[in-house]
Amino acid sequence: MSELQRLILDRIRDIPDYPQTGVLFKDITPLLADPPAFAEVVNELAGLHRVDKIVGIEARGFILAAPAAYKAGAGFVPVRKKGKLPSETLEASYDLEYGSATIEVHRDAFAPGDRVLIVDDVLATGGTACAAVELVRRAGADVVAIAVLMELASLRGRERLDGVELHSLVIV
Repeated sequence: MSELQRLILDRIRDIPDYPQTGVLFKDITPLLADPPAFAEVVNELAGLHRVDKIVGIEARGFILAAPAAYKAGAGFVPVRKKGKLPSETLEASYDLEYGSATIEVHRDAFAPGDRVLIVDDVLATGGTACAAVELVRRAGADVVAIAVLMELASLRGRERLDGVELHSLVIV
């Protein structure tokens, strides 16, 4: 196990039965509250690929993607829950491990051919990540990779990301 992986795992706490019974929530707030650990994660994400834009998926993906975009000299693009963006949007619906949802991105968020890194906190079933890939591509940009802080291997989300490079800082 790398130093970065140990740093991350030591600062994530499990919250059983949140947000509903049977779900084991991975709380990243202790990691975010530790300045050196948070900086290491941001630096790692920012250095993965040379890109034009970094997408952050609402809500915890914003926390990681925005500083990574700043550090990488890239633009930040929020992918939000339906109804949260003020301008014309593209939308994609998906299933997750305990329900379904719709996410949106501004139709004009990308220039044609922009190289994009999608960032989120956790890869679970892969539904959110697949929907984000669909949105970026429909908006005319190229998805270079997806990067997540943590991959929940037992939920097999990686299998849904056929043809998309995936960087998981830790796999649990």
